[in-house]
Order: sequence, then structure tokens, then C-alpha cells
Amino acid sequence: MTICLAALFYVMRIGFNMRRRRLEGQPPDPSLVQLHLRLAKPFVLFAVLGFVGGAASAVYLRDWGVLGTFHGVVGLVVVAVYSVTAFLGRQVERGEREPVLHGFLGLVSTLLAALAAVAGFVLLP
Repeated sequence: MTICLAALFYVMRIGFNMRRRRLEGQPPDPSLVQLHLRLAKPFVLFAVLGFVGGAASAVYLRDWGVLGTFHGVVGLVVVAVYSVTAFLGRQVERGEREPVLHGFLGLVSTLLAALAAVAGFVLLP
């Protein structure tokens, strides 16, 4: 999950670069857009799968409740916000929506993912 989180921060950084260009009135750099799309899709999926795997581990290996920890609750929020961000990103990709809300939720979800990672440190054996 650490590698996934680092990759998602990199994807967010690419998004910031695209936003900066947009605010400067420049067209988006096609290579940045393609890199953002190519990396964001699998790493958001990995984050969702990490949540599912963590929940399964909590229940079946540790006899905890799925949302019995702060880490689990924040993880659920992260998955929900990343899912909405991905849905909005798909609409942006198709030209059906402006990227402002997608970018904001991408920032929020990535910062929440960092919070979930820190909250998970206390759960390590």
C-alpha cells in the first residue's frame, strides 16, 4: 500500500501540473494527460483492492470488526472518495465535465489516504 500511496501522490502531482497549465490559459500537455490516466486508473484500483484485502485480514486473521479501527473507517472514506473521483475523472476524460471537482476530490482523497496510512501504523504487529 505504501507504493500505491506514493504512486497516487505522483498522479496528484501530475494533476497539479495540468491544473497550473489550465489556469495559465495553456492547453493541457497530452503527454501529462496520458501519464495521469495511465497511472491513476490502476493505482486507484489497487487502493480499493487494498481496502478489501485489509478488511478481509481484519475479519479473518485478526478477529476484528471491518470498521473496528480508525484506520478502517478512514480507509472506507478513502475508497468512497477515490471512487467518486474516478467516476468524475471518467467524465472529464470524455469531455462531459470540467476537471475542478475531480481535482479537488483527488487532493482530498490522497490526503485522506495518507491519514489512513499513518493511522495504520499503530496496527502493525
